[in-house]
Amino acid sequence: MNILDKIIEQKRKEVAQLKTEISLKSLIESPAFKREPISLRAALLHKNSNGIIAEYKRQSPSKGIINSTATVEDVTIGYLEAKVAAQSILTDLHFFGGTIVDLMQARTLNTMKPILRKDFIVDPFQIIESKAIGADAILLIATCLTKKELKNFGNLANDLGMEVLYEVHNQEDLDKIDVDKQIIGINNRNLKTFQVDIEHSIELASQIPDTCVKISESGIDSPELIIGLREYDFQGFLIGENFMRTENPGEACKEFIKRL
Repeated sequence: MNILDKIIEQKRKEVAQLKTEISLKSLIESPAFKREPISLRAALLHKNSNGIIAEYKRQSPSKGIINSTATVEDVTIGYLEAKVAAQSILTDLHFFGGTIVDLMQARTLNTMKPILRKDFIVDPFQIIESKAIGADAILLIATCLTKKELKNFGNLANDLGMEVLYEVHNQEDLDKIDVDKQIIGINNRNLKTFQVDIEHSIELASQIPDTCVKISESGIDSPELIIGLREYDFQGFLIGENFMRTENPGEACKEFIKRL
């Protein structure tokens, strides 16, 4: 069993347990469920956007502990001061050390920029939960889901006013998605091996229609790389580890953006 299979197996167990503890009614009646989400697409396409989606991530299966001291409050404020286009919060506990409370805390501080909930979504319950905790967009990973699930989950998120970042790693993933006018993220990290290859973004970029917003994810460690990816019409760049492995992620993000 590879890393991704282990993550998905664990996630299904967690969600099954969660559904016995929390009712859909309570999620729908939560205050955040009524708020109007902020558009990730609009934030990335804004004429002054730098395209940076800065992530809060404590650890990962491949790197272990990345940053155990930086608080979500300090990092969120730092990212906002750096003028990122959007924020991403990892909410998986078992493998990434995140929680939904991280996103909820970030939301109280960040009222102007879209927040992406980054997790392994395997059940519609998580999508409703995402709305209830204040997410503006969710991640749907094509490798983990069927074509039907991707369509149905995406439609549910859209019906709730949220946007979807569809994550792909290869042509097989891309073929599962009705890509027209979607936000498509190419993950340079193979989720089965956790190896990183930036060439994945470049190779798949030509297969994605111009009506889409293209995002490159993972392994982005220099402004020069972003400048190069923009030549292939990428408008968004999801960066977490490069900032989070520093003592002050917000300051690292600010300096990075200055160099753009």
